[in-house]
Amino acid sequence: MKNVALLVFACDRYELLFKGFEYFFNKNWDSTLLVKKYFATESKSIELDGFTHIKSGTGEWTNRLKHILDQIEEEYIIFFQEDMWMSKKVKKGLLEKVIEYIQKNDLKLVKLHSSDVYQTEETGVDFDGLLLTKVNKKKSDYLMSHQVSVWHKNFFYAQLQNNEHPWRNERKGNKRLKKDTETIYQVDFLSENGKAPINNNLKENLQGEYHTISVNACIHHNAKPFVKELEPDFPEYAKKLFYHIENEITHDGKAVPRNEDFVKKLKNRLRFGKVSHTKRSFFKE
Repeated sequence: MKNVALLVFACDRYELLFKGFEYFFNKNWDSTLLVKKYFATESKSIELDGFTHIKSGTGEWTNRLKHILDQIEEEYIIFFQEDMWMSKKVKKGLLEKVIEYIQKNDLKLVKLHSSDVYQTEETGVDFDGLLLTKVNKKKSDYLMSHQVSVWHKNFFYAQLQNNEHPWRNERKGNKRLKKDTETIYQVDFLSENGKAPINNNLKENLQGEYHTISVNACIHHNAKPFVKELEPDFPEYAKKLFYHIENEITHDGKAVPRNEDFVKKLKNRLRFGKVSHTKRSFFKE
């Protein structure tokens, strides 16, 4: 499809996940959707089947992502991250119809994942039984999320304020989008972490599925079925993944990254005596 790219935005610390992402994406994604696919790291050089590798350089999350978007010529971006592992095949040809409608009607953001944080309203448009809905911005949360979505590149770029880490970008971006006049849309194309469709679609069993298998830079226990599937073909890789899961080791063995907004908020609450004894121990040092 012209003017459409698929971007996997990754960080070098998560290199352990790249092989697994590649395997499950290529197994379950719609290979008939002819879009250019990019896999973005910071400085590491990699080769993944079907992907063009680009680099963001180091720096804060939003700064790196803006640098990546500057390198992509296509007008629309299907956004992924490397810890989103596909677990169910998507219906062939379905996303192409969604994207054709997006381009024809100049939509700026269409969320492709099902999540109960969204309250939606029907538009009367469906794609072979899959409903296109409007997100009720007043009643919904996480309007700015980094889950799988189709973005108009310029609109996406506008949501990336300089020097925001991912948590701050989602938190502050949510407030910005609530004030923005642009309509946000949603379709139940992919189940996020096994969640059911949130719309009354005209047909059942239309969803593909992915699971976010990383939490605080550690592999979540929900990744075990993925690792078991990898084991016959990639025994050493699977062994390493299992070791990281069972011992709660970060992907690169370094300290867990901190959500500085969360830490700052807790410290402020601690000053005014609003933090429990358990949480106080977090700041014992």
